[in-house]
Amino acid sequence: MTTDARHTVHGACPLDCPDTCSWQVTVENGQAVALHGTRDHPFTRGNLCVKLNRYLEHTRAPDRLLYPLRRVGKKGAGAFQRIGWDEALGEIASRFKDVAATHGGEAIWPFFGTGHMGHLQGMLGSGFRLWNALGASQHRMTICGIAGIAGANLTLGQTTGMDPEDLRFAKLIILWGFNPLTSSNHVWRFISEARKGGARLVVIDPIRTRSAAQADEHIAILPGTDAALALGLLNVVVGMGAEDADFLARHTSGWDEYRRRILDYPPERVAAITRVPVATIVALGRRLATTRPTAIRASQGMQRHAGGGMALRTISTIPAVTGDTRHLGGGVIYTTGQLFTGSVAGLHQGDLPPPTTRILTMTRLGENLLALDDPPVKALLIYGANPAASSPQQETVRRGLAREDLFTVVIENFPTDTVDYADIVLPSTMQTEHADLHNAYGHLYLLWNQPAVAPPGECLPHTEIFRRLARALGLNEPCLYDSDDDLARSFLASPHPALAGITLEALKERGWMRLNLPTPYVPFADGFPTPSGKLEFHSEKAAALGLDPVPGYTPPAEVTDAGLALRYPLALVAPASHYFLNTIFANMPEMQSRAGPPRITLNPEDARARGITQGDVIRIFNDRGAFEATAEIGDIVQPGVVAGTKGYWPKLVGERSNLNATVAERDSDMGGGAVFHDNRVEVERLRRAAVT
Repeated sequence: MTTDARHTVHGACPLDCPDTCSWQVTVENGQAVALHGTRDHPFTRGNLCVKLNRYLEHTRAPDRLLYPLRRVGKKGAGAFQRIGWDEALGEIASRFKDVAATHGGEAIWPFFGTGHMGHLQGMLGSGFRLWNALGASQHRMTICGIAGIAGANLTLGQTTGMDPEDLRFAKLIILWGFNPLTSSNHVWRFISEARKGGARLVVIDPIRTRSAAQADEHIAILPGTDAALALGLLNVVVGMGAEDADFLARHTSGWDEYRRRILDYPPERVAAITRVPVATIVALGRRLATTRPTAIRASQGMQRHAGGGMALRTISTIPAVTGDTRHLGGGVIYTTGQLFTGSVAGLHQGDLPPPTTRILTMTRLGENLLALDDPPVKALLIYGANPAASSPQQETVRRGLAREDLFTVVIENFPTDTVDYADIVLPSTMQTEHADLHNAYGHLYLLWNQPAVAPPGECLPHTEIFRRLARALGLNEPCLYDSDDDLARSFLASPHPALAGITLEALKERGWMRLNLPTPYVPFADGFPTPSGKLEFHSEKAAALGLDPVPGYTPPAEVTDAGLALRYPLALVAPASHYFLNTIFANMPEMQSRAGPPRITLNPEDARARGITQGDVIRIFNDRGAFEATAEIGDIVQPGVVAGTKGYWPKLVGERSNLNATVAERDSDMGGGAVFHDNRVEVERLRRAAVT
């Protein structure tokens, strides 16, 4: 790291966003003084989002954790005293050894999330070798987009059917549960380019989001009914005889069976399920049948329900039926992450054998902490995650974290709700202070992040923390002590042609490199990466998993239970905030001010029925829990749907709970995904709005 008077350092945004921006840090006399998007990066093009524009100030925030801490009060109280690194690591090592000796290594659970997306410091690679050497339980990331990944893979064999940059060639763009103006703003440039060329933009979303308000058409769908709408649109296409018979015959399997399923979903039936008018379904179906190319961009929010995997599986069939898969600018995108074909095994294992220990699912944290006994979880190490705020069934999670017999270590930048339950807190570096390797899930570029400045206080990178912890544990496997460069090279050491010519040295010099894929990228020119080599309308793999082998519609769990729907008649959805990224930045005063207090939007009809007016303090509740918010009355949601935004820290919003207090610890249909948007609630007024 140079300390020249003024210089620029290549880097990349580490946060859970499809855009994975390439950035440049300007450093003067050892201090980061400016942060800008990289101007020559084809996707970032010099711009950052509203959240990142204050990232440097965030790294210098007064509540930044700078030193190791030990708990001195009751769990949850957030009372700590400063200790040294040797003392902290010695205590962790001693407790981990005791747990392993008494209960076995599987009683240790390394719990990590999407707070950092890097291959070195984040969820994609950090710590795997250490947990393997310890024989700890394996952690399964299920809180974000896994149901959709599983569903798209059953149909396509992968999760993307086009390059996101090729949206500019489309003539019809459908954003399905995707709000890029809040959560992926750089792709809007390619959408705008397409619209200048005459493309029509349609947004399918339960909420009239920022992006929906800018679209040519917004289709307000009942949460969790997306697959039914997809089948209804295809019913119109097939009814017109507009399916691409040649593509279906040559490149798909199971079409006759799927066609019969489609015919079971006429627009009238679909309208009753989705609350989308028949005329709207027919009009979009006809447009879909006659517009080439059509591009569909789906996102994570619309698959967080009981039928989330099936929803993505069904939506992924649309470009095959219409033939858009064969057109530049046509197809479907869910995530590009699977195209980054580095050596995950090399990064995660080094020279260790593959792990064989049990797998624990992150969306069942509360249940696993309270009920698991074979063996019980006795030690928990959390990094890149804030489960006390972000996980389902919040009160259950808190009870689990509050166990006095649970030894909990939290590695963090700030004193989150989860930190309050830690026995030991370790301060970690932020992105301008460490090295990392990043891929994206919304574009096709690999990025290198070079440390720009020295860490404050005694903060350490995750990689260094885990090297020191391995030494404190007395572990001798050489790969546990690999440098950051060694770890990066182990990922890049893949024989896959997509990484041909991409070396660590080249990445460090350039900052970013595009995957070695054809331009334009036509993903299925040589067939589909499925067992049959074709797009699979009928999947034997699905059948073997006990799933319907043919794409269809799985209703939300809390809609099919008539009793529950009557008791809790409102469907609560909670998309991303414009100012927070999950719970990151929610402690930042400027972002708190811009976001305002927690709000829940009700349709005027639902508000009148409950005697609720604008600005009232309301209670949102079900059998799982409750939280408070300010009432917002508006028609951005239809009757029967209420909406808020996620990310608020419970301890900073009064009643010490947020909307995750009402969400169930329950799995989606595929992959064990979370069901944040399969959530029925009721709303009542607590007190009238303050008169000003």
